[in-house]
Amino acid sequence: MLDLTLTPSTDPTSVYRYRDGLYAADLLTAAITEFDLFTWLAAHPSDLATLCRHFGITERPTDVMLTLFVANNFIRRTDASASAVFHVNTIAREYLVSTSPFFLGPYYVSTKERPVVKDFITILRTDKPANWASYKNEKTWTEAMLTDEFATTFTAAMDCRGFTLGPALAKKIPAAGRTRLLDIAGGSGIYACTLTAHHPHLTATVFERPPVDGIARRMIEKRGYTDRVSVVAGDMFTEPLPRDHDIHLFSNVLHDWDVAKVRPLLAASYAALPPGGLLVIHDAHLNAEKTGPLPVAVYSALLMSVTEGKCYATSEMETLLTAAGFRDFTFAETAADRSVLTALKPLRF
Repeated sequence: MLDLTLTPSTDPTSVYRYRDGLYAADLLTAAITEFDLFTWLAAHPSDLATLCRHFGITERPTDVMLTLFVANNFIRRTDASASAVFHVNTIAREYLVSTSPFFLGPYYVSTKERPVVKDFITILRTDKPANWASYKNEKTWTEAMLTDEFATTFTAAMDCRGFTLGPALAKKIPAAGRTRLLDIAGGSGIYACTLTAHHPHLTATVFERPPVDGIARRMIEKRGYTDRVSVVAGDMFTEPLPRDHDIHLFSNVLHDWDVAKVRPLLAASYAALPPGGLLVIHDAHLNAEKTGPLPVAVYSALLMSVTEGKCYATSEMETLLTAAGFRDFTFAETAADRSVLTALKPLRF
């Protein structure tokens, strides 16, 4: 059996950030070269809805873009609400507003033909994710994941993250007194295996749709955890979640989906959990004020480009959890800019 309780001796955060931050510069380039966003915003402090109407762009990607610029201190928001007004800060007024003598817009023009810049312009206007990694011969992420070749490659990529992120997550989960974990859209099963390794009293089930369910079975067997972790095939959007589990885990899942799809996922979890059941959301979360952390805002730009989702603020997630019926929230940082948010299904409801 592979020892999944091992932890690295060094901090991997800088290595993660290179990959997670790949797209942020392209989003800034699109804002400057296509929309001249900062020049208009300097003259017209506005809320999200007004910005979307003026530029003919859509809410989800615009929210991600503005959060990125807030985290960079280019702009500021009056609060974390949907009606917050955005204002240009001094650094952007000097370097990103076209009427400034220090305007750096021409510095970005030379990169405006990059494929990801063009994709961001389309995404902002349509709210439709681009093809995976902007490959013209590839499908969107959700479609590509239905093919064996892409699903195998992508699942392996997410699996290798789990060897670092999983142990950090395991140390933050209040698993005492609980016995069965349901890892929803659990990919390779790396988190389910790691959590059972750290908490020997737990067994786990990975709930995944084909073809990833088959990949998970092979990888769980390779790690030597078939006696602790099983796999059930199913689609979390169309089929009821398996019952008889007192912990539910969404690890790096909810950030792939917009609010309209996150809501029913949380409702399905609430319905399947027993009273007192624990929901664990492991992800990269923005702070409650949506002003950072910067690495999470940067990562959100990548997610916005290739999925239907984004990184959620803890305040946004708690609002969604409350609406689903959950209570008693906790939050803790784990590793590499990730964090864990937990919630309970009340004993009386």
